[in-house]
Amino acid sequence: QVRLVESGGGSVQAGGSLRLSCTASGDTYSMGWFRQAPGKEREGIASIGCNGYTTYTDAVKGRFTISKDKAENTLYLEMNSLKPEDTAMYYCAAARWCVLNPLHPTTYNNWGQGTQVTVSS
Repeated sequence: QVRLVESGGGSVQAGGSLRLSCTASGDTYSMGWFRQAPGKEREGIASIGCNGYTTYTDAVKGRFTISKDKAENTLYLEMNSLKPEDTAMYYCAAARWCVLNPLHPTTYNNWGQGTQVTVSS
């Protein structure tokens, strides 16, 4: 098991930016960011695979950027042009294998505790 610790959430106005971080306690091969708003299912929004290939859900394409510092075992999510509909708890996920379905939550077996992002209009 890998322990994941997220940070960087907060409250911003629409149009603002935030940068989330997720530090892993060990090596990981595939990592992703998920979010869950109240009353909604957890959705995958961005992932980075074994070969560095990135995947984004349509709702965040062009606004969010996922990146990974392998040396530091840290995953980042740069979020720009934030919208009120981006308000959710954001979770980091990781797997020690190369995932085939990078934006599906069942793909990963390691999860962080979450960090809240609130965007006001």
